[in-house]
Amino acid sequence: MSTGSTSIRSSSARANPFSQGQFPASISSYWRPEFSATAYYYCTIAKRDILSVRRREAAADQAFTNVLREAVEAVSHAGFPFLVLGGLASALVGRPRWTHDIDFLVRPDDARDILEVFARAGFTTEETDPVWIYKAFKDDIMVDVIFMVMGGIYLDDQMQDRSIEREYEGLRLRIPSPEDQIVIKGIVHREETSRHWFDALAILGRAELDWEYLLRRGRVGARRILALLIYAQSSDILIPDWVIRRLYDEIYAQ
Repeated sequence: MSTGSTSIRSSSARANPFSQGQFPASISSYWRPEFSATAYYYCTIAKRDILSVRRREAAADQAFTNVLREAVEAVSHAGFPFLVLGGLASALVGRPRWTHDIDFLVRPDDARDILEVFARAGFTTEETDPVWIYKAFKDDIMVDVIFMVMGGIYLDDQMQDRSIEREYEGLRLRIPSPEDQIVIKGIVHREETSRHWFDALAILGRAELDWEYLLRRGRVGARRILALLIYAQSSDILIPDWVIRRLYDEIYAQ
């Protein structure tokens, strides 16, 4: 028994040169003392390459913040009402996640004027789709100027009045209420944008909600919001039973 045990240990040691502190010459240039032998066994990326990626990521983050600041200041100084929407807004009240673009929700009558504001501020602009969206670009960052969300949702007085202020990288941003974000995310999600569904679930699980307001706003897409709430409850997110019952009755009661 002892001989077999010794044999196993010896075999293991021979198979793993790191256990003896020996490192193949082909990867010795990657070694750093803070790496354990086991972790190092799986690391084949040079430190200089890792640092290069991190520098590019930091530059991208800074470019995003700079363009966001310019966009917010340009539209604010022009006096147009708007809310920051999308992944950035949901991250400020739900789960943190990276987003590669900036979304502004604006009133339909203001959309073309706001696009001109961006053009004067040095953005490249396009009237992408006259039904719901224009776009502005600067430093490889895209700003979506959204004036109609799927399901016929607009920036109306209620959404503006219920909007909240949050801070991001020193900027004070006005974003839709958690309830309005849940409704928007629940309605617009599709197979290729499933992140919206899980953004909504994160907000349901983390935000203090006005359920009466959520029900009122959710009527625009009642079946999808009902499905979202039932799914959330099945995932142990605390959704009051009366909220689900009332929405169900509004849809199906005759």
